[in-house]
Amino acid sequence: MTTWQGWHRFATADAVTPPQPDDPPRSIEERLAYHSSFVTIRTPAISTLATQVRTLMILGRHQQATARPSLIVTGPAAAGKTTALLHVGRACHLAHTRKNPTTPGTAHAAVPVAYVLVPPGATAKTLITEFARYLGIPTTTRMTQTQITDAVCHTYTQAGIQLVLIDEIHRLNPRTTTGAQTADLIKDLTERLPATFVYAGINVTDTPLFTGTRGAQLAGRATLIDCGPLPARHGSREPFRDVITDIENNLDLQQHKPGTLPRHAPYLHQRTAGRIGSLTRLIRQAAITAISDGTERITKQSLDAIRLDHLAEQHNRPTRTR
Repeated sequence: MTTWQGWHRFATADAVTPPQPDDPPRSIEERLAYHSSFVTIRTPAISTLATQVRTLMILGRHQQATARPSLIVTGPAAAGKTTALLHVGRACHLAHTRKNPTTPGTAHAAVPVAYVLVPPGATAKTLITEFARYLGIPTTTRMTQTQITDAVCHTYTQAGIQLVLIDEIHRLNPRTTTGAQTADLIKDLTERLPATFVYAGINVTDTPLFTGTRGAQLAGRATLIDCGPLPARHGSREPFRDVITDIENNLDLQQHKPGTLPRHAPYLHQRTAGRIGSLTRLIRQAAITAISDGTERITKQSLDAIRLDHLAEQHNRPTRTR
């Protein structure tokens, strides 16, 4: 998805649909494929991000003197940051193309969204080259960073990019020379491109991104959206149980009894530490196992038999005492 062609395929692909009451039964292979891709569960973080993105895009639509306000999605690994980023980017893409359909005979479709990954050990030149690669802007090793940046800003503006998604932002360290230059490049892009920028990274508030002069500039322009683990309770609400219910309602199992998984919410919260990524992976694996072995239902016993990702397993490992 770090090229326009790949992003376009992702954004315009038919959405995964849960089983409907009147649908004919799906085959085993169809149901395995469904649980492999699965639907996007709308978490509180996704809802907040979607609302903020819409608001900030309107707020910055006619702003020209300074950089538009931006968003930073932060949280631990396996918390659903990239899922939230892609979901909102896809929604923006589809909304724009519905309002601005491609005219018959036009060679190119609208390009409202750009998705860029910060490469490991990023320098300003390698990062701006990633921006160029997304739209297929030709570059050569002889081109300077300034030349590539000028080409990117011109082409992105001409293409009508409105939303720029930058993932893995925690890979930047403004305390190093290359990291500082890369942070300056991003600041330059936010001032030159008529687009709203949304960043995502692991626990960015604990990184140098928010410290020093450059960090203060970023923090002063960006709204923070916490994509952290969901609490078991929040006042009178139980957000984690609500997400479990949504996941269960979208399963395609022939013998699963509704309400089983929400009853195990305390157990699931303890196993996954409230991380949405760990939770959805655990339940999807259990569903695939249930289809493969013919049981067609998920129980606490079947959940116990599934190994979680290493991060969640570490959380559940007993602490040794001396």
